[in-house]
Amino acid sequence: MVRVGGATVSERSVAQNAQLALLLEVSGTPKPGNVDREREYDDLRFEHFMAGAVGARPGLDRAAAGDPVGPAFEAAVDGMADQSGGNTQFGALLVLTPLAAAAADGRLSPSDVDAVVHETTVEDAAAFYRAFEHVDVAVDDPPDGLEPLDVRRGRDAIPELRAREMTLFDVMQSSVDVDGVAAEWVSGFERVFEASEWLLDGSGPVADRASDVFIELLAAEPDTFIVTRQDRETAEEVQRRAQAVLEGAETATGLAEEFVERDINPGTTADLVAGALFVALERGLEV
Repeated sequence: MVRVGGATVSERSVAQNAQLALLLEVSGTPKPGNVDREREYDDLRFEHFMAGAVGARPGLDRAAAGDPVGPAFEAAVDGMADQSGGNTQFGALLVLTPLAAAAADGRLSPSDVDAVVHETTVEDAAAFYRAFEHVDVAVDDPPDGLEPLDVRRGRDAIPELRAREMTLFDVMQSSVDVDGVAAEWVSGFERVFEASEWLLDGSGPVADRASDVFIELLAAEPDTFIVTRQDRETAEEVQRRAQAVLEGAETATGLAEEFVERDINPGTTADLVAGALFVALERGLEV
C-alpha cells in the first residue's frame, strides 16, 4: 500500500486484483445456493474454489499482459480446472478476462471493455470452445440453427466457427437471450459496473458487502444458470425470494440453507459479483 495525495492506494497488479476478486467472491456469506465459507456441497467445496482461483492466475496474467482474450481465458480455465471439484469459476473467468484486458490498458470503463470484446477474433472464439474440453460446464441446448456450434462439441465445432467467421463477441451475441454472462458481454458489462458502485458505496468487510450485492443482483433478474439447471419457474421463485430478503420478509441465511438443500445454484449471479469486485478493487476498494 502507498499513500497518494492523502489516500491509500494498493500496489496490486491487475491480475492480482482479478485473483483476489475470485477469492473474495467465494468468501462472501451467506450467498443463497452458492458455495461460501460456511456452506458447500458434498462434491463441490470451498477449498475447490480457493484452488480454482490459484490455478486461474496464469491466464489472468496473460490477459493483463495483453495476450488475446480467448487464449488467456482458455489458460485461466485450464488452470482453474486443476482441482478435484470440477467447474468452479468458468463463468466468472469469462467475465474477468476482458475486464482484466481493459484494465491493463488503463481503460476500465463500460465503453472501453465494450471495445475489448468487439475486438475479439475467430481465433478467440476457437480458444473459448477449447476451454470446454478442460472442464464440464452446464449449458443449455443451442438456439435453432446453431446446433453445429454447440459449445459441448469443443474443438470439433471450430471448423464451423471459422466457416461462419464468428468472433468470440459473435458467439456471445448468439447466446444473449439464454446466458447472463453473454448478456454482459454485449451490454458493456452494465450490471457488473453498477454492482461495483454498490460495493464502493457500502461499508464493513468486503466479503460481507459481496454477499449483500449478491442478494441485490439475485433480486433484480432471474439467474440464467438456474434456468439452465432447473427451469425458469425456479429462477423466478429465487428472484422473488431474494426480493423478500431485501424487504425483510425472509433471511438470507434461511434461503442459503434451503437452496443448498434443493441444489439451487445461482452461479451466474456469483460470476457477476466476481466481476464487480474486480472493478471495485481497480477503482480503489480497500482490502
